[in-house]
Amino acid sequence: MFSPGVRFLITNAPAIISLSVLLYFGSDFLYNKTGGAFPRWAIVPLAIVVVPYLGVLRLEWSLFRYRRTAASMGAVIPPLIPDKWPFHLGILAAMLESFLHGYPGDKMWEWVAKLGYTYRVRTGSDERMITIEPHHVKSILATNFDCWDKGPVFIHQMHSVLGTGVFNADGDMWKFHRSMTRPFFSKERITDFENFDRHATAAIMLAKDRLRAGFPIDFQDLVSRFTLDSATEFLFDTDVHSLSTGLPYPSNTPHATKFNNETHPANQFATSFAQAQIEIAKRTFFGSLWPLVEIFGDNTKAHMKIIGKFIDPILADALNKKQEMKGVEAAVGGTGKVGETETFLEHMVNFTDDITVLRDEILNIMIAGRDTTASLLSFGFYMLSQHPDILKRLRSEIAETVGWTKAPTYDELRNMKYLRAFLNETLRLYPPVPFDVRSANKPTTLPSLPGEEPIYIPTGTKAVYSVFMMHRRTDLWGPDALEFDPSRFIDARVQKYLTPNPFIFVPFNAGPRICLGQQFAYNEASFMIVRLLQNFSSVSLAREAQPPKTIPPESWADVPGRQSIEKVRPGTHLTMFVDGGLWVRLGEAEEAKATT
Repeated sequence: MFSPGVRFLITNAPAIISLSVLLYFGSDFLYNKTGGAFPRWAIVPLAIVVVPYLGVLRLEWSLFRYRRTAASMGAVIPPLIPDKWPFHLGILAAMLESFLHGYPGDKMWEWVAKLGYTYRVRTGSDERMITIEPHHVKSILATNFDCWDKGPVFIHQMHSVLGTGVFNADGDMWKFHRSMTRPFFSKERITDFENFDRHATAAIMLAKDRLRAGFPIDFQDLVSRFTLDSATEFLFDTDVHSLSTGLPYPSNTPHATKFNNETHPANQFATSFAQAQIEIAKRTFFGSLWPLVEIFGDNTKAHMKIIGKFIDPILADALNKKQEMKGVEAAVGGTGKVGETETFLEHMVNFTDDITVLRDEILNIMIAGRDTTASLLSFGFYMLSQHPDILKRLRSEIAETVGWTKAPTYDELRNMKYLRAFLNETLRLYPPVPFDVRSANKPTTLPSLPGEEPIYIPTGTKAVYSVFMMHRRTDLWGPDALEFDPSRFIDARVQKYLTPNPFIFVPFNAGPRICLGQQFAYNEASFMIVRLLQNFSSVSLAREAQPPKTIPPESWADVPGRQSIEKVRPGTHLTMFVDGGLWVRLGEAEEAKATT
């Protein structure tokens, strides 16, 4: 099997060969014309210089036609971020540095300050539009939905991990996956609180045991195990028991070596799943030329082998069961109806026997069902560590609505207005999917703003939009936009800011591709928070346990905005996470001690 880079070279061989032939005869012509003054060996360095500039010339010609078409339509094109380095390699380096070591969107804020909320950025031979303007996001996601796809470049970048799953498909394939998954996200399915309670109870007991032993816990690791076990039970009707493998100890203690479950399949899966997402996220910075960065091998291959080893036996077992039940009407035909006891996987095998399609969809849904909710819970408890007054108010609402012992019901959670406001405020400042991308499948425009012309978008334009940055704009959310205040979702600010412009808040996407699991995520996160705050009355960061390289540097203190007050490093791949884990101490509640 060839590496992505070798396949790229083979695919583009005709163009490469044609260029080589052209350069050869060009050098021969120069050699003869100059009487040998132009040495033949110079063809190699000449090609190194000429080939990139041919790409630049192609871009400039496209830009010329782009401007002319825009002008003929009474539209404009977004301004381009300048770069002093050839081929805009300085921009590429800055974006990679920000992704690997910086704060989400830190460079983008600098460019917004110079050029506005919608602009173009070029990296090498790749160009994309970036926007944090809600009217433009609304057009891309909803009102002009048919003009925008994930696009062939993005799908190619993600394919080795997400395949043709619902988050990485366009057209008929996307419609197929959407129709296949939608029936399973009914109210009955997304309120499986017995599932949540089993795994919440196991997680809380693990936390209590470790905390009582005098150690802090990695809260992000804890809730990632909780969501993985809940998600796999939801998908397969059997969980992977990742909570049973125990919790890690802080790396700065001798006990760290006691956590030796790295070989457990659930731990291997979780590690590989995260690393595979990091690798495909890196590809997005290199545009269509990303395969050349993986010339010596697919950087996701080893991780996907571990993931396949974990998931494929489950899929094979489901397909075997379907074969055994071929004569049973309920197991044939893919009608879209969901049986009362049918699992998500059993539901899907009624649509297809293709194990690749099944694997792709399972991995896509698992990202949505595990990573995003774990992100919401992690950043939510990070905020509780910084705002004890909010924690106190949440516990008061729990006491009044649910009490200290029993599990919450669906109706009780629905009536907990402050809890929902708390989740929304966490999603506003720390949305699990901070950046996303679409690609124009036909020429279109983005709507004009007051006093401005519409923006012309040619076919193939990649548009990156950031809800992370949009959610923090003070002109959209008010002067206190950078403060964590759940009350903004239940007081007069709702009518002032959100109601007139609902697209300023889109943590679950919007339009036809809106997240099917939105209510599942709200239910799971709400349930877990209630159970946790029934048992714990305080949260504090254990800074001494945080790996040193993941502590925010002192230089962040001089940066405007929330970056200057962060106590942890937010990281991103496809979703947002706390770099190095969220190490905390939880104070056990007196009410919980009384019932223990």
